[in-house]
Amino acid sequence: MTEISSLQPKNVWKFFDKILEIPRPSKKEEKIIAYIEEFARKCKLDLKKDKTGNIVISKEAYPGFENRKKIILQGHVDMVCEKNADINHDFNKDPIQAYIDNDWIRSKGTTLGADNGIGIAAQLAVLSDKSIKHGPLECLFTIDEETGLTGASCLEQNFITGDILINLDSEEEGEIYMGCAGGVDTIASISCKLRDPNKNSIGYSIGIKGLKGGHSGGDIEKGLGNSNKLLIRLLWNLSQKYDIGIGSFNGGNLRNAIPREAVSTIAIRENEVESILDDINEYRKIIFNEFGNREPNLSVITEKTDLPGKVMKKKQQKKFLNMLYAMPNGVIEMSHDIPGLVETSTNLASIKFNEDDKIEIVTSQRSSIESSKTDIANRIKSQLLFLKASVKHTESYPGWKPNTDSEILNITKSCYKDLFGRAAKIKAIHAGLECGLFLEKYPHLDMVSIGPTIEGAHSPDERMKINTVDKFWRLLTEVLKSVPEK
Repeated sequence: MTEISSLQPKNVWKFFDKILEIPRPSKKEEKIIAYIEEFARKCKLDLKKDKTGNIVISKEAYPGFENRKKIILQGHVDMVCEKNADINHDFNKDPIQAYIDNDWIRSKGTTLGADNGIGIAAQLAVLSDKSIKHGPLECLFTIDEETGLTGASCLEQNFITGDILINLDSEEEGEIYMGCAGGVDTIASISCKLRDPNKNSIGYSIGIKGLKGGHSGGDIEKGLGNSNKLLIRLLWNLSQKYDIGIGSFNGGNLRNAIPREAVSTIAIRENEVESILDDINEYRKIIFNEFGNREPNLSVITEKTDLPGKVMKKKQQKKFLNMLYAMPNGVIEMSHDIPGLVETSTNLASIKFNEDDKIEIVTSQRSSIESSKTDIANRIKSQLLFLKASVKHTESYPGWKPNTDSEILNITKSCYKDLFGRAAKIKAIHAGLECGLFLEKYPHLDMVSIGPTIEGAHSPDERMKINTVDKFWRLLTEVLKSVPEK
C-alpha cells in the first residue's frame, strides 16, 4: 500500500492502489482477472466468466431496493502500455510507479492506467460496501478494450441481464456522455525495395521527440503534433533538394495513440551534410513556430550514425514520401448537430520498417456517422494502394447514437445538479466506448458514461485529478440510489 491508498474516498483509492501493482497489458489480462475472481470469492459474490474472458459479478439489492431496475456497472480491465524511451519498465511484470503530484496522480515515465483502472476500482468498491443503497446489481469487467474491443465484441447473449448500463470509462468530471464515435483501423504491409547507399555517403539519425501524444479520439481536436507526419514532412522536403536514402523509419506504437516519437536513419552525401543540417535547423525553427505553444517540449534530433547497409530504391522512396506527406491526419469533419464535437478523424499511428524488409503502416479512423467512417477509411486505403501495399481494414466497431430522452441520462443530470449545485455538461465523445457494441447485442439498454478527470490518456503524461475522483464516486452512488422501480 502506498500514500495513494490514504486518499478519499478511501475504499476506491485502496482498490486503485492495488490495481497499480497488477500488470494488465491488453491481451495479457490474466493477472487482473485472477485478482477480480479472488475478490469475488472472498466477498462471497456470484461470478460468471464467458469463453472470451469477460467477467460479471452480481450483488443482491440493498434491503428495500429489491424492486428497482437492475443496473450494470461496466469498465475494461486492460490498459495502454506506453513509456518514455529512457524509462526501464516491463509492463508484463512491473507495477506502475504512481505518485501524488500536488492535485494529481501520475506515474514515473509510463502510462498511469487510470484509463480504466479507476473504473474497475469503483466497481470493486461498490461490490465490497454493504452500506451503498442500490437495486439488483451486475458489474461487468471486459477484456482487451484498448487494442480491439475484443471483450465487448464477443460478449455473449444473456451474459448480462440488467436494464441500465453505466460505463465508467469517461475522462472528464462534470460531463455526462450519451454517445460516442465508431472506429476502424486501416493497416498496410509493403515489401521494401532496397539498394546500396550512394558512394561517399554517411549515416545520420533524424528524429522528432518530446511530443505530448495522447488519445487519438479524445485528444485529436487539440491539434497536437504527430511525430510521423512531422518527420515525413522533413524527409520529403530534404528529398526535394538532396539525394538522400532512407534506411529505416520507426515512429509511433499504438493504433489509438497520437505518436510522440519517430526516428529515421538516412544516407546522405558527405558534401551535402552541412547544407542538410542547415536546412534541418531551419525546419526546427518552422515547426517550433507552428507548435511551440501546443508542444513546448518538441525537439528535432540529428546525430551521426552508422551508414545504413541498404536504403529504399529511389522510385519507391519517392512514392512513400509523397503518399505519407499527402495523407490526411487529424480532424476531418466537425459535427453539424452537436457543437464542438469532432465528427470524423484519422490518425497516422505508426510506421515501422521491420527486419524482414517489410514496412507496416497503421492508421485509425473514427466517426459518429457510419458512412463517414467508411469513407475516410477507404480514402486512406486508396492512398496506401499507390505503394502497391497489401491493405486491410480491421473489424469495424459501431458508434453509440445519442438518446436525449434516456431515463438514466435524466436521472444522472438531476443527481449531479442536486449534489454540486450546477448543471453537468451533456456530451458525445469522439473516442470509442464499448457502449455501441453493447447496444448491438442488447438494444434495450439505457446507458450513460461518467468518470473523473483524466488528462493525457494513452501517453506517459497521463494523470488523474484527485478531487474529481470523490465527485465521480459521490455521483455514482447517488445515481445507484436513485434508479427507479421496474
